[in-house]
Amino acid sequence: MRILRHYDGVPEDVRGGAVVLGNFDGVHRGHQEVIGGAVADAAARGLPLAVVTFEPHPRSFFAPDQPPFRLTPFRSKAMHLAALNVDTLVVLAFNERMSQVGAEDFVQRVLVDGVGACHVTVGYDFRFGNGRRGDVDLLKSMAADGGFTVNVIEPVTSADGEVYSSTRIRDYLAAGKPGHAAALLGRPFEIDGRVEQGDQRGRTIGFPTANLVLGEYQRPAYGVYAVRAGVGDGEATEWYDGVANLGTRPTVDGTRLLLESHLFDFDGDIYGQHLRVAMIEFIRPERKFDSFDALKAQIAEDSASAGRILRTRAAGAS
Repeated sequence: MRILRHYDGVPEDVRGGAVVLGNFDGVHRGHQEVIGGAVADAAARGLPLAVVTFEPHPRSFFAPDQPPFRLTPFRSKAMHLAALNVDTLVVLAFNERMSQVGAEDFVQRVLVDGVGACHVTVGYDFRFGNGRRGDVDLLKSMAADGGFTVNVIEPVTSADGEVYSSTRIRDYLAAGKPGHAAALLGRPFEIDGRVEQGDQRGRTIGFPTANLVLGEYQRPAYGVYAVRAGVGDGEATEWYDGVANLGTRPTVDGTRLLLESHLFDFDGDIYGQHLRVAMIEFIRPERKFDSFDALKAQIAEDSASAGRILRTRAAGAS
């Protein structure tokens, strides 16, 4: 997948194609339906397809003091979009200048003059332009003069009628329900990043951990999870079962939020490596222990619980 960080001077082989417009945080099943349908439609018409999105997420720009909320920061979002066979990702910098662009100007500058769209796909509730004035009705009203057609995707729901929604996924994660979140995402929720070197206390009690800072990621419920952890990048990623604690480590009077993952059957050097941690099931809330011996005993119990959960899941998938 090609990534372009501008809409001026877009290559000719991108212009004149199909465009999917949206934020796509989470790239959940609803997004997959929108983008997957557009990919298939573009292929049938022999058109190039581009996804046009914004970074940072507009919510981060307008409310920078809000708690972190991203389900897929840019690196993760790009990875999942590439998996949907998107040809080109056009990333628009959402800054003060972009926030002041009127809705009509956005259509003309970006969709018509910039990428030369001949077909535009959006979700039913997508808004754009200064003051969020742009909507599907505006797109439709400008389509004929702009030389493009518009396809509006109505809400996509699960078999039991639940709408696939980034907001709903965040709610499930905050409530300690990663399985419910995974059902809407179409995959387990992941936190990824470079492994940081910690104080290595885990090694002293027989449970070394790989530590990640959450950064922009939505904060799931603090506590212990059964996880699957991928070490490395791309096709070289190797996956391990594990157990992880998300929290501030109150037993050692910690204050810094970390995701600390203990990988079963892994004994390599993990510091500085890229790590993807998929949250499979919540085991228990984080708590403070009276001693390291008590903590060690609980980690052993948590590890056994995580192992049983992950073996059961693997058996069910086979």
